[in-house]
Amino acid sequence: MRIGLIAEGGYPYVSGDARLWCDRLVRGLGQHEFDIYALSRSECQEDEGWIPLPPQVSRVRTAPLWTAEDDGVVYGRRARRRFADCYGELVTVLCAGAGTDASGTTEDASAAEADRFGNALYSLAELARDEGGLVGALRSESAVRILERACRARGALRTAREARVPDLLAVAAHLERALRPLSLDWYEDDGLGSVDLCHATSGGAAALPALVARHFHGVPLLLTEYGVRLRTHYLAETDASPAVRSLLAALHGTLAAESYARAALITPGNGHARRWQERCGADRAKLRTVYPGMDADRFAEVGEGPERADPDTLVWVGRVEPAKDLVSLLHAFAEVRKEEPKTRLRIVGTASGAEGAAYLGHCKVLAAQLFPDEAEGPHTVGHNPVSFEEIGGPEVPALADAYASGAVAVLSSVVEGFPIGLVEAMFCGRATVSTDVGAVVEVIGGTGLVVPPRNPRALAEACVALLRDPERRERLGAAARARALELFTVEQNVAAFHGIYLEIVSRTPVRRVVLDDSGAPLPFAVPAEAHVPGRWTDRTTRLVARGGPPRLPGAPVRATALPATEGAR
Repeated sequence: MRIGLIAEGGYPYVSGDARLWCDRLVRGLGQHEFDIYALSRSECQEDEGWIPLPPQVSRVRTAPLWTAEDDGVVYGRRARRRFADCYGELVTVLCAGAGTDASGTTEDASAAEADRFGNALYSLAELARDEGGLVGALRSESAVRILERACRARGALRTAREARVPDLLAVAAHLERALRPLSLDWYEDDGLGSVDLCHATSGGAAALPALVARHFHGVPLLLTEYGVRLRTHYLAETDASPAVRSLLAALHGTLAAESYARAALITPGNGHARRWQERCGADRAKLRTVYPGMDADRFAEVGEGPERADPDTLVWVGRVEPAKDLVSLLHAFAEVRKEEPKTRLRIVGTASGAEGAAYLGHCKVLAAQLFPDEAEGPHTVGHNPVSFEEIGGPEVPALADAYASGAVAVLSSVVEGFPIGLVEAMFCGRATVSTDVGAVVEVIGGTGLVVPPRNPRALAEACVALLRDPERRERLGAAARARALELFTVEQNVAAFHGIYLEIVSRTPVRRVVLDDSGAPLPFAVPAEAHVPGRWTDRTTRLVARGGPPRLPGAPVRATALPATEGAR
């Protein structure tokens, strides 16, 4: 079959989210053909280029989310009225609080609001197809005035009614960025209209092209999420005004509900994401939990080899940022040192951005204050029991070496989605101590110790318990490795998605009509071999999805269509 894989800010670029699991998925399904549709998040990401692509990738089309040039489209009076009606309906639903817990509406009323949102969204997509784009209209003063009227209307949330001019401008700008995928030229008969299945690798912007392809061409949608956008919004938008936070939460929640309603199946990456999806309106019958596939081979030598870790060493591995709560870890280690004075703590990782660099500096200062350099005698050099290291250095040449250096792996996060570092430690056969956040308990499954977050004393007690009991460490480590090999390998991930692809296509196949040069339908024109990778149909014919409306000429937003062989730069 032919899969349209839609990614935001990741695959096939060298850096970004979901890059690794998408690449492993595509390489593992060599019997299928993939068209990649990528939304980039920054100019830097585009300049870094692509990773090498396998031969089953037949085409790559890209478009920037970080910028959009004015399309130069000038709407006539009828088109302006049409835009005002569609956009006004959409923002009215958002101002009423649809998609948030604050709406106070009944189930039937919520369904009606969701239908209004969907109708407005697809009407905007049709307007973009007919008139050549939405960028200019969404950036216009009239769009801000429409948003203001919706905020002041009866039935709007109190926080929306309190929105001031800066709030309205901020929300209008965010809506313009969020709706950019509607203006792309990806929805032609030879674009997303030609695939058998759209697989959106995340919600939000990546799901929008799949929703439009379903609306125009009837292409079924598979939605994969390892983190729900509404949860991310609640965690990230802490500095915005209440009006902005409320309206953007309504946008994320309503778009998520629409994506879940239209998707053939939904594949959360863990139970934590699944619960958030259910909260946002996902039907339980559509949910299939598929854990991310990780490469276990790189950790095989450590996991299967003889024990070579220092029995008095704790190790933390990850990306340094405030959410990892290294401050609590350092205070917990101070308690550990009172019970086990010979214990060392190795913190292995790099800072994430400017905030992460500042946090790392703060942690180093704290470590120096808590643990002054110690020396065994008057004629020896003192050292600090806490070390800060990076992968690739002389002490830690590879990631597996970081886990191999410690008897116990520690995770101290206060916020976590799917704990990849924890799974890596499990592959290495290490006993673990973790905080109860995100999907940690689901991943551990009884093969490690779990303590409450922001509780240094509990974290210290768990670490001491394992440091003093090597036999228990060995048992937990072996059980953790066996669990990781059963649930979190690339092979199980690829097999799960292969079965899901076949299930969706068998249940909801795309009905296409083949037209000849004169526009007449050709019966029996699609051979059975059309579902095998390769070009089997006559290039003089046109494939049209049954019921798919035509698009007027003119590309609204720049997007590139490059051969897959030109990916790596």
